[in-house]
Parts: sequence; structure tokens; C-alpha cells
Amino acid sequence: MKRMIFSALALALAAPAIAQAPMAAPAGENVVTVHGDTPAPKFDRRLFGQFAEHLGTGIYGGIWVGKGSRIPNVDGYRRDVIDALKAIRTPVIRWPGGCFADEYHWREGVGPQARRKVKVNTNWGGVTEDNSFGTNEFMNYSELVGAEPYVSGNVGSAPPYELAEWVEYMTSPTGSSLAKERAANGRKAPWKLSMFGIGNELWGCGGNMRAEYAADVTRRYSTFIKMPEGQKVMKIASGANSEDYNWTEVMMRDAGAQFDGIGVHYYTIPYQWEHKGAATGFDEDQWARTLAKTVKMEELVTRHSAIMDKYDPKKRVALLVDEWGTWYDQEPGSHPGFLYQQNSLRDALVTSLNFDIFARHTDRLRGANIAQMINVLQAMMLTDGNRMVKTPTYWVFDLYKDYQDGVVLPVDVQSRWYNKNEWTLKAVSASAVRGTDGAVHMGLTNVDPNQPATVTVALTGVTGAGVTGRILTAPTMDAHNTFDAPGAVVPAAFTGATLADGRLTVTLPPKSVVMLDIR
Repeated sequence: MKRMIFSALALALAAPAIAQAPMAAPAGENVVTVHGDTPAPKFDRRLFGQFAEHLGTGIYGGIWVGKGSRIPNVDGYRRDVIDALKAIRTPVIRWPGGCFADEYHWREGVGPQARRKVKVNTNWGGVTEDNSFGTNEFMNYSELVGAEPYVSGNVGSAPPYELAEWVEYMTSPTGSSLAKERAANGRKAPWKLSMFGIGNELWGCGGNMRAEYAADVTRRYSTFIKMPEGQKVMKIASGANSEDYNWTEVMMRDAGAQFDGIGVHYYTIPYQWEHKGAATGFDEDQWARTLAKTVKMEELVTRHSAIMDKYDPKKRVALLVDEWGTWYDQEPGSHPGFLYQQNSLRDALVTSLNFDIFARHTDRLRGANIAQMINVLQAMMLTDGNRMVKTPTYWVFDLYKDYQDGVVLPVDVQSRWYNKNEWTLKAVSASAVRGTDGAVHMGLTNVDPNQPATVTVALTGVTGAGVTGRILTAPTMDAHNTFDAPGAVVPAAFTGATLADGRLTVTLPPKSVVMLDIR
């Protein structure tokens, strides 16, 4: 991750053009047209990816408590977190960073844990890192959860052969010295390595490189990332900081043939880096400015994709938003540099708006990793000793989980505008997929914290006998779950939708996320 400053811009969300005209809406009404007869590329399950960095208590206390812990665990991994990640079908976990990745030397984290090197985490809090959670622990954990591993390699401070040996250690099925070392460390069979990052934020904490130099470095390191015969890994280049379109231009032009995906990082920060704003206790202006800045993601994905189209018209190279989410001032009294923040209903809407944006770009956008999985920034879960609580963000991942690998059904949204002071965006956001279960799943969000929204949904090419749904909302904008009140913001059954003659009528309460299932 990188500290970033964003200007305060009011942003309008532009809908993509659809050949078939949407149903007309009288002024002030909300109409959504679902185009079931013109399906788009699938909503890749990797868009639900997670991110676990050696930062704060994201790893130690969040994932790993050790085999001797009194906290219920499976071989040292928290059982409650494993169960929660499985429940939302976590598809990918990115590790070990983040900025931590470009100071990480994998050999310090293998072998007997008592003999591993203890060092200072210079990026996050200056705390000691004992490397008790290393390659074997991460790769085994990914298997345990059922997620693909996305390993970020150290390009900033390690030579190419170090990465080459790391890949061999993880994947070699032969009797090489590295494969034997892996077996001696408790893992005889190779792991399946799905994704490998060629550095992290080479423009910042990964080396402060110019784009041209970073492209050359990427070409060099990519050459030495080799898989065993018959296996393939997705090589992912370090992507741009937000709207640095020149970075994507140069990387695609000069190194695009050497990687399979490229990232972009964008964080929703209400104010500026020095004062980002509080995670709770905010007013409506802060609610509106946060959501308005969130939908900047539409512009970023559109423009980075257009640059990629110039050099890769067949869309072989995937775009990944491999760091995204809200970034507020950390909670008062928490450890400096641990980036611990609460997570409210506002973050839930940030999540649903991003999923809707992702759905409009699945021809190019095929992966994303929210920052971060546990106890850091916009987390899925918060832990404290033996207690764990699921955040509102977690529950949106749960609501949308049937989008994974579903065929996207394009939607048109005609909505009234919600505005507060200079912040303006559409009151209603939507997306839809035909899931692998055969049902049509449709997400609807009402960003207005004060007024309900009645939405008429025209279903073109979609038939169904009935509709059911769930809703996530709460009485206040900053409602959040705590260890003492874990059920303050959780999904409930939704009965505000009716289906008749191929048309849905839905009444969305204020500040709500609704998932409808049409069967």
C-alpha cells in the first residue's frame, strides 16, 4: 500500500451504452432495465479476492494464533476466521503485501519456526516480525480455506534468482534440492501457485521507480519466474497508483508481453492523507463525500482499460484492482501504524457500489483484492483475543457471493440524483448476473440516507416465477458491529419486491443494500 492524496471531486457515474433502448422513466423516478438477452463476460470469482499483509494484527491474531493457543484453532489458524472465509467462498488471498512484500525474503520464513529470523517491520509500526507465519503456513492456509494463493514477489530488494527459487520451492514436483527442502519442512507435494505478483507498487514503496525503469525491471524478473512442465502461473505486473495513466501506458507498451495481468490501486479517502476522516461518528456530508469518491473507480477502470485496449485488443491481459477499500484515520488509542479502523454501514455501501462498477467491466477486469481481510483498513472481520466479529463489509460479500463466475446481465439505471452540499451521485445503483445456480441475482443500492427509493425493474430476456431477497441496512449511517453487539448490522429477509408480468417493483429503504434472487 502507499499513502495517497486525492482531490475532492464531485463525480457522476456514467452508464455504458447498450444497443437496446432502456425503458423510459418519468422525471424523478427510478427505472432499471436488465438485459438478459445480451449477456456480458462472467463476473470472475477473483473479483471477490482478499488481501492479507504483515501489518498490525492482520496475520498474527487475525489468521495465526499458533498451535498452542487457547483460541480455538486448526493447526494454529483461527477456526472462527476459517469458517467465516469459507462461508463467503473466498476465492483468492494476496500475501505477504503490500509494502511488506518488497522487503520480504522468503527464506527467513521457512524451516523450524524457532530458528526463523526476527526482524523489524519497517513499514508498519516498527514492530518485530518473527516470521512464524511464512510460505508453508500461507500456502497451507489457502488450501484450508479453499482459496487460490496470490503471492507478491520481492522486486524492490531481492535479486531475480531469489524469486525463481521461491517459485521452485512452492511448485517443483521433482527431487530438486528445493523440493526436498520443502518436504523436510513438512510438505512433500507441491502446492498449486495460481498468481504471482512481480513486485508491489514499484512507483512507491517497491522502489520509487520511473515507469520506464519499472517496465524493464518487470521484463527482467518475469523471465525468471518459471513453472514446472504443464503448469502455468498468472504473472501480475505492479500497476498504477490511482489515475497515473502514464504508468499503465508505459508498462503495456514496453512490457505487456511479459505479464498476464496488471494492477491498479485505489483507496476511498474522504479528505486528505493528513486527515482522512473518522470511520464512525461522521455527518451526512462525510457520508456523501465518501460515496462520491468511491464511484471514481468507474473512471479509473474505464481509462486504464482503454489504454490496455491499445496494446492488447484481444484482452489477454487482465486488469486487477488488487488493492481497494476505504482508508480512514485509525481508531484512537490503537497502535500507530497498524491501520486499525471500525467498519460501518457506509463501508457496506462502498462495497456494493464497487461490485456494481466491477460488473460493468468484466471484459477486462478479472480480479480484485479488498484491503484488507482482517483487522486492517476495510476489514471483513475484527478480532480481539478469542472474540471475532463480522463487519458490514463482510455481509455485503455474503450478499453478493452468488455473483462468483455468474454471467453478467448488463443493466441500465435511470435514477434520481442524491446530493449533499457539493457531493452528487445517482441515488440508485444496480447490477445483475445469471448465477451458476441458474437464478438471476440482482444487487440494488440506495445511497440516500434519508429517502426510500421505489424502483421499477424491466426484465428483458429474464423469466422467473418468484423473487426473494435479503437486505442490509441500519438506523444510523455509522451503525457498526462490535464485540459486545455483533448483530447491529446483519442481513435480514427482504419482502419489498414484487414480480408480475416480467417486471419487478422494489422499494428500497434509505441507506440500504438489497440482493434479489429471481428463480
